[in-house]
Amino acid sequence: MKLLANLKNAAQKRAAYRRTLAELDALPQKVKTDLAMDHGRACDLARQAIYG
Repeated sequence: MKLLANLKNAAQKRAAYRRTLAELDALPQKVKTDLAMDHGRACDLARQAIYG
C-alpha cells in the first residue's frame, strides 16, 4: 500500500511541476527578461517550488 501511495504522490508532484513550468514558460518575454529567467532557470524555479 505504501508503494502505491508513494507512486501516487510522485505522479501528483510531477504533474504540479509540469503545470508550474508551463506557467513560467508562458510568461511574456518582457517579464522573463526583467526576471533574468530563461528556460533553464524556469526549470530550477519549478523544481524548487514543488520538490523543495
